[in-house]
Amino acid sequence: MKVVIVCVSVSHGNTERVAEVMAEVLGARVVSPEEVDLADLDSCDLVGFGSGIFGMDFHPRLSRFVQEMPEKLGQKAFVFSTSGLPEPRFRRYTGRLSRLLGRKGFDVVGTFSCRGFDTWLPFELVGGISKNRPGSDDLEAARRFAESLGG
Repeated sequence: MKVVIVCVSVSHGNTERVAEVMAEVLGARVVSPEEVDLADLDSCDLVGFGSGIFGMDFHPRLSRFVQEMPEKLGQKAFVFSTSGLPEPRFRRYTGRLSRLLGRKGFDVVGTFSCRGFDTWLPFELVGGISKNRPGSDDLEAARRFAESLGG
């Protein structure tokens, strides 16, 4: 199975650590949106899309990449994120990106999110939140999620 994981991890490496665990299970490459070869993406059996959450949404580089992508009829995808706070019921960001990918023709087969160390204001004033996250339990959950995708 050919898998590529498109990941933006900019603050503390939280999302990159999750992506690397998933990549190990799936035999995938982890790339930034700027490194994606769209022709190569066409030949994938599964594509992952993930980033940290910024202002209750995925990183703008990932969101812009998905918005500008051509349609991929029936191609399988998954979505993942890390965030200092749990995903609120009133704004499911994994659901929003999943719906956008669905409009692009992707078949989103799963989503994963976990907490990650966050020093975004005002959390910076208290030394950050979700310290030591993602931790070993989070990374094991990411591994199990990737295994459920066929890894």
